[in-house]
Amino acid sequence: MEKPVTEARKEFADLVNRVAYTGERVALTRRGKIMAALVSAEDLELLESLRAGRLDLTQAGQVAPPADRPQHSPLRIAAEYRPGGPPRPPGFGR
Repeated sequence: MEKPVTEARKEFADLVNRVAYTGERVALTRRGKIMAALVSAEDLELLESLRAGRLDLTQAGQVAPPADRPQHSPLRIAAEYRPGGPPRPPGFGR
């Protein structure tokens, strides 16, 4: 899925949940060019393993996660949108 950065900013919490729960990747674009991406924690670990040279993609079969890293269970809520209340006077920060 591709999403312009300006739209992704408004929907960030929903996009994070979508990526966390479904594993779907979100490509963030600016003027039609992919600038960055949101990926699941599992995909990030795979990418880090590839970059560190711990994986050999020429081997057939399933790629096992690195043994030196603990397995993580999925999060219940990755992010939640909480709309702001009425404006506060200066000096009364949140």
